[in-house]
Amino acid sequence: MGHAWEERDEAVVAASADEVWAAIATGPGIDSWFMGRNQVDPGPAGSVTTDVGGFVSTGTVTAWDPPSHFAYRSDGPGGRFIAFEYLIEGRDQGSAVLRLIASGFLPGDDWEDEFEAMTAGGDMYFQTLVAYLDHFAGRFATPVNVTGPPVADWPAAWAALRAGLGLGDQPAAGDPVRLAVPGVPRLDGLVDFVNSQALGIRTANGLYRFIQGYFGSFVLGHHVFSDTDEKQASQAWKTWLAGL
Repeated sequence: MGHAWEERDEAVVAASADEVWAAIATGPGIDSWFMGRNQVDPGPAGSVTTDVGGFVSTGTVTAWDPPSHFAYRSDGPGGRFIAFEYLIEGRDQGSAVLRLIASGFLPGDDWEDEFEAMTAGGDMYFQTLVAYLDHFAGRFATPVNVTGPPVADWPAAWAALRAGLGLGDQPAAGDPVRLAVPGVPRLDGLVDFVNSQALGIRTANGLYRFIQGYFGSFVLGHHVFSDTDEKQASQAWKTWLAGL
């Protein structure tokens, strides 16, 4: 049967309309808060391409009106699609209202698990975008994307991850995090996002995301706003994650 869905989010961010546009409608901007590596072919006939570990999807731009309205849509087999529409309203003192309408269709009778993961992930990525605009607007990050080994027991895996981060069983926004991962600078920050399938940490120079991947492994999607060797950092985090 399949399932059609729509999610709406809104936030006031400490960034100008132009800064919001750069975050959502350029490749380096999207790299600074979203998954994978991204490329935007600008303009009303343009496209958005996202490469996550070799899995590449391309969406067609459906609205292009800088800096107030941007939208694109990716289609797949069986009627599957996902669409993102951003509406930006500039405010005084360099702030803006950001509205996001995400919608799509999941084909087949086994859509529930994918929808749950997509909903949890969508919530995390919108809040990551807000955190980026509030704390790092105008800067571009090096994305560090890592997939860990297969997980057989998610409650035990989450407990190990929380312990590795020095967190208790029920982490909350504002909890301090101090972590030393060999090969990358020490992390001193705080929890800035948590739900049933994701945990986010913000430091002075980065946004770090730990995600329960839909295909059965932890996925790390970090955004580092300082000089970083992407390959070296990815290997360091992969070694750390496997060691848990």
